Formats: sequence, structure tokens, C-alpha cells
Amino acid sequence: MRQRYTPTAIAIHWLMALGLTGTFALGFYMQDLPLSPSKLQFYAWHKWAGIAMLILVFVRLAWRITHASPPLPASMSGFMRFMAHAAHWVLYALMISIPFSGWLMSSAQGFQVVWFGVWPLPDLVGKDAALGELLSTVHWVLNYALLVFVVLHIAAALKHHIVDRDDILTRMIPVLEKQK
Repeated sequence: MRQRYTPTAIAIHWLMALGLTGTFALGFYMQDLPLSPSKLQFYAWHKWAGIAMLILVFVRLAWRITHASPPLPASMSGFMRFMAHAAHWVLYALMISIPFSGWLMSSAQGFQVVWFGVWPLPDLVGKDAALGELLSTVHWVLNYALLVFVVLHIAAALKHHIVDRDDILTRMIPVLEKQK
């Protein structure tokens, strides 16, 4: 069985890591800006990136379903294996629900999502200020939940590399394998 992820899986993982970092940073930065053309442009970019991440997570899921992941180390307990799998599926659920909550929020607030300024996406709900406020809170909470799970994901990978000295991290960063 394969001992590391495929180059495609590695590329998608790191592309998503960069995209999610940028999208989160932009969202955090733009939220408190005064209303201006720049703020509206930041919102447009944030929406474009969010839809791109949504598409990429579905590509990633399709790849994961059709290509087996490397086995977890034999030294991991059953509970830790369960937690690793559960955390990955929570990450996927968040990476899907966050863009949808943003799209729903934009629709409810009366701002159509126009991907890359060219392709208007359908509104998912009608304009409704109260629903827009609720969805804004949902979007915010989901983003912070993703941040917590990403930090846990990174901490777990580093723990495996530094403390357990197993191959978990080198399966996603093959260049580290040569340093062992």
C-alpha cells in the first residue's frame, strides 16, 4: 500500500492551505474597513476565493474517494485513529459549509455573488435582512471553528513528527523524509 499521498493530493492540500489562509486573512481584514470602493473590491475577491475553495474541496474529496490514503502508523491507538479520521471529516464539512454560508449570507443581504466578476451565481435565498444577520454569525462561527481545527491539525502533524517520530508529516511534505 502507498506510504505517502499522491503528488496530486499533496498539491491540492497545499493549494487549499494557501487559499484558505488568504481567504481567511482577507475576510478578517475587510470586515472592519469603512465602506469604500476598496472594501467592496475586497468583498468581491473574498467571494471569488470562497467559491474557488468550494470547488477545490469537491475536487479534493473526489480525489480522496478515488485514491486511497496511506495507512496511519501501526503505533496509533484505535481511539487516535478514530480522532484523526473524525478531524479530517470535520475539516471537510467546514470547508464546504463555510463557502455555502457566505453565499447564503450574500444572497440574504441582497448582494449576488459574481464569480471573478464574470459569472453571476444564483441567489440561494431571497433578500431577508434578519436571515442575513443570522448567516453572518454562522459564517463567522464556522470560520473560527475551522481556524481551531486547522491549528489542531498542524499541532497533531508536528506532534507526530517531533514526538512520535513517525511518517505522518513526511507523507504530506516528502522533502522532510530526506532530513530524517
